[in-house]
Amino acid sequence: MIHSILEYTFLQHAILAILFSSIVCGIIGVIVIEKKLILMSGGIAHTAYGGVGLGYFLGINPMISAIVFSVLAALGIGTVQKKGGKQSDIIIAMFWSLGMALGIVFIALAPGYPPNIDSYLFGNILAVSDTNLVAMFLLTLVILAIIIPFYNIWKVFLFDSEFATLIGLNTKLLEYTLFVLIALSVMVLMGTFGIIMLIAMLCAPSATAALLSDNFKKRMIYSTLIGCTISLIGLYISYTFNIATSATIVIAAILNYIIVYLIKGKLQKSLVKKTI
Repeated sequence: MIHSILEYTFLQHAILAILFSSIVCGIIGVIVIEKKLILMSGGIAHTAYGGVGLGYFLGINPMISAIVFSVLAALGIGTVQKKGGKQSDIIIAMFWSLGMALGIVFIALAPGYPPNIDSYLFGNILAVSDTNLVAMFLLTLVILAIIIPFYNIWKVFLFDSEFATLIGLNTKLLEYTLFVLIALSVMVLMGTFGIIMLIAMLCAPSATAALLSDNFKKRMIYSTLIGCTISLIGLYISYTFNIATSATIVIAAILNYIIVYLIKGKLQKSLVKKTI
């Protein structure tokens, strides 16, 4: 496969897409799990499909319209989750369905033959275009530029928002910035894993890292390394056996979590027996 990587541009693009996706999963995935924003992330991902459809309807790059759509959805869903109380889950589910429905309607109204949108739904890492790859790179840079220099501020906010308010941090700004970061992360992952499966990749490596360490920074590092390693293994398997790449990577990521979870459980049981 190494020879193929050197020879074929689509494999080079796939590896770069894996790198960008792994960085995003490693950073934002840990935050999403820590703040229990998985449902919100799923809502943003599915609402972004409306932006994909709008792009085809307007005749522009669907990635551009999907970014705008997902950011607006993130702000809307974030506001609902904060103020919606018991109804927030219901309203997020409605956002979820509305985005998918709008996408279907916009694509149906788009002039010409209906486009093939399977890659947006299920992912096609072997067909990542130059334009989408550049967009993924820029979005990843934006995420890194907002998180890394202000890591300590984010850490305080994520673990104790009341204390963050007491020491003068603008928690409302941080909260809405986080919503936007999740939306941008969804866009990076959508180009690789598709709307349907991106939540698995946003959560599985981060959940595995949480089993390995309680340290927040280490969890981000472990999650990035796990996501990258599993994705490369999945790419190799799918390329060798000619099966769907995104699905293979997602299956590998979930199996990896299950294996680590079981091993940790056995180790903990053995330690308890020794202490008794």
